Amino acid sequence: MTQSTNLARWVLIASILAGVSYVAAWGLGLPQAAELTWKGLGVSLLAVYAALKARDLDGWLVVAVMAFGALGDVLLGAAGLTVGAIAFLAGHLIAIGLYLRNRRPSLSRSQLALAIVLVPATVTIAWLLPADRAGAPGVAFYALGLSLMAATAWTSRFHRFRVGIGAVMFVVSDLLIFARSGPLPDNFLTGLGVWGLYYFGQLLICVGVVEGLAKSPALPGEGRGPDPA
Repeated sequence: MTQSTNLARWVLIASILAGVSYVAAWGLGLPQAAELTWKGLGVSLLAVYAALKARDLDGWLVVAVMAFGALGDVLLGAAGLTVGAIAFLAGHLIAIGLYLRNRRPSLSRSQLALAIVLVPATVTIAWLLPADRAGAPGVAFYALGLSLMAATAWTSRFHRFRVGIGAVMFVVSDLLIFARSGPLPDNFLTGLGVWGLYYFGQLLICVGVVEGLAKSPALPGEGRGPDPA
């Protein structure tokens, strides 16, 4: 095991510890700066992990996706939902580019159907959820980028039970956020669902893409074969 590989493994472990332990911060009454730092640490370390593994453009695109996710985590608390959503949306757009660069050569009908249904279903649900109807169009616009990210992840060559499922978990997490301003109560269980689905979704995406790139790197003028599942 090389020194870089060993360091990347420890950074990934630190990310998981930070992501899981962040829930403990909710009841500690920490200053906002400290709590937001703790919140952003989990996905920030995923960006560091991806950077240690990056070998080409696709690898650095993963770094950017995780970095914008971490920025969004912090900005949601520091600057509000709209500013945080802009950072997340930037990450989604980069992720869409990454997944389109790594399209799966062929799809089954069920795989294609899920990808097609996912976008209008997510946008419609997101538009219906907020109690403040004035904000519903903005929520739906963000959900469009979110759902396209998940659909392209599902149809990419990367492992669907890591990257595809991770992207869908991200979608469900954000829908819970929108529901929290509508029909769902804003309590510990809802917050646990939001954070758990989000962090572990990001973890699956990051590790799945990094491992997929390592197993089947790009060669000039050649396509990439799909990972299993």
